[in-house]
Amino acid sequence: MDKKSLLEKLERALRDELASASRAAKETADAANHPEARPENDKDTRKIELSYLAAGQAARAKELETGIALLSQIPARGFAADEPLAVGALVELDVDGKAQRVLLSPAGGGLKLSDEHGEINVVTPSSPLGRGITGKSAGDAFELAIAGQRREVTIVRAE
Repeated sequence: MDKKSLLEKLERALRDELASASRAAKETADAANHPEARPENDKDTRKIELSYLAAGQAARAKELETGIALLSQIPARGFAADEPLAVGALVELDVDGKAQRVLLSPAGGGLKLSDEHGEINVVTPSSPLGRGITGKSAGDAFELAIAGQRREVTIVRAE
């Protein structure tokens, strides 16, 4: 699978998540405004809780829309061995002797994709791993705290 196909796959996954988040926000907002949500007494906070939940779900949907817009602007380009890594880089790492592949993306952190070479973890530049990768080049190494333990991360190669 080429990088363009990988980015398209990530965009589809984010669009699916957006559809789900938008639907949940609408359903929750409708439930908050339903006559049955009217408080039965001064201690009944059902309507307020549903309103807060709907607002959070709507914010998540908006965040996904922004992420999709940013993702659509990433060119599917390669990175030279000495070029600083940035959003759009598909990076092969050695984390304490274990191989790992990550896609540095403006959105979709935590998602897992796959191609003919195996699993790819999506990381954002704001994540600890993403911050460690951004600006580095193939051959660079850095330390990363994962679950309270220090790990040695080496950038093997990037495309």
